[in-house]
This record gives sequence, C-alpha cells and structure tokens, in this order.
Amino acid sequence: MPTAKKTTAKKTASKKQSAGELTTTKRDSLSTETFAFPKERKEPLNNASHVRNAIARFDQTKGVSDTERTAAFKRIKTAAKKFGVEVPEGSWKDLGNKPHTKNPTGK
Repeated sequence: MPTAKKTTAKKTASKKQSAGELTTTKRDSLSTETFAFPKERKEPLNNASHVRNAIARFDQTKGVSDTERTAAFKRIKTAAKKFGVEVPEGSWKDLGNKPHTKNPTGK
C-alpha cells in the first residue's frame, strides 16, 4: 500500500486590507493636492470613504491655522461633491477645531 506523501505548505501572514485603506506606497504617491491638509499631508481625499473620514477627523488635526482649516474645508467640500458625499455643515467651524473625540495617536 503506497504511503501518502506529506507536504508542508509554508504559510505567510498577510495583512488583509479593506477597500478604503491606503498602503504607505499608494499614500506616498498621492499628489499633495489630494489631501485636505496638503502641507501636513493629512486626510487624503481620494475617494468617498476618505472624504467621510476627513470630515470625522477634522477636529483631531492639530498644528494647523484657521486659514489652513478654511482651505481644507473647501477641499473637503469639493471632494465630497465629486464623490457624492453629503456635507451638511456650511463651515469648518461647524465641524470644530478643538478635538472633542479622542485621538489615540496624539497627533
């Protein structure tokens, strides 16, 4: 009776990415204008998911001036329109500039 040959397949762990996630390489390849805060390269606006995330995290962005927030909100509104995301707020001040949600990274 022939014996079955055992094979051992080497398994490699791979991190599964969700559709909305950006790899470091893809994020680094985005143009500066793709970000809500281009100088800091914070909050990419390359799809609807990222636009919603930029809105949700707007108040967590530290180290930016009111002028930068005004420009960022304008970029968010433009991207939201492009990707069909509703933004009922008329001003970034309606989103806030002081964190009211905990930012676990402290950034």
